Amino acid sequence: MGAFALALGLFVICQGVIGLRWWLLLRSQSIFIDLWAVIRLYFLGWFYNNFMPSSVGGDLIRAWYVSRHTDRKFEAVLSVFVDRVIGLLSTLAVAAVFYALFLAPQGKSVSLTGPGNPLARLTEHRLAIACVLLGAAAVFCGLLWHGRTRQMLRKSWSRVCRRGRTAAAKLRSATIIYCGRPLTILAVFVLTVVMQMVVITGFWVLGVSMGIDASVKYYYVFFTLMWVVAALPVSIGGAVVMEGGLAYLFVHLAGVEPEAALALALCQRVVWMIASVPGALIHLIGAHLPKDFSVDYDEPVA
Repeated sequence: MGAFALALGLFVICQGVIGLRWWLLLRSQSIFIDLWAVIRLYFLGWFYNNFMPSSVGGDLIRAWYVSRHTDRKFEAVLSVFVDRVIGLLSTLAVAAVFYALFLAPQGKSVSLTGPGNPLARLTEHRLAIACVLLGAAAVFCGLLWHGRTRQMLRKSWSRVCRRGRTAAAKLRSATIIYCGRPLTILAVFVLTVVMQMVVITGFWVLGVSMGIDASVKYYYVFFTLMWVVAALPVSIGGAVVMEGGLAYLFVHLAGVEPEAALALALCQRVVWMIASVPGALIHLIGAHLPKDFSVDYDEPVA
């Protein structure tokens, strides 16, 4: 029980620190939202990550509400995307480095599509997916055949192009700003890697307490790899895919007993669910909303 509490505590603390990463990215775009407001929004997003398709569904919620805290709405929404990209890249970096250093020399390869793998079934319905896509294309062609529909689509396309040009100009300016702050980007990348390793180390301690005799190097590769896979919009919060993938990797590459591997994977899910409770409370009491319902800087706007 103590090991579980440790893993949970480390996870919650690290999530709060990761909120600092987003805060730094916002400040790079001259969006000076209060740090605690950013952390509250981050936990709100984490709550919805566990209840929306993939593990990034909460990013849409974050993007929506952070745009209510500033008049630089496009830059604020873009910061959510940059924050997610940095998180995924750092996760892949940890997995790649530890795989190259420890597993590759042993001749162990990580496959997520081989026979018997829990992700292999995703390709079994490719014919049905192709039929759905063809049906959608046929419906679209039918709409184009109708004159009024063509006119509506033409107006909509003109509106999209006009707004797209505006968004492209803002994207270019924001990208130049980010590229002009390489130390900030490096700092948030390193911060993310460190926090991820702390979280995974906590799960390793939990695994040891459960009698799992597997080196921490397996945790660094398997957990980070499955976190990336869970970002795919396959299930709610990556459920089942995450647990099945972790259990599969630990059983086939680390020699862990199936029951113990599955129990470890489920423990991670429980930690995630408990850690998302603050986000639910934040939404219930309205702590995610700006102080003046318009802009939430360090000082209220008159």
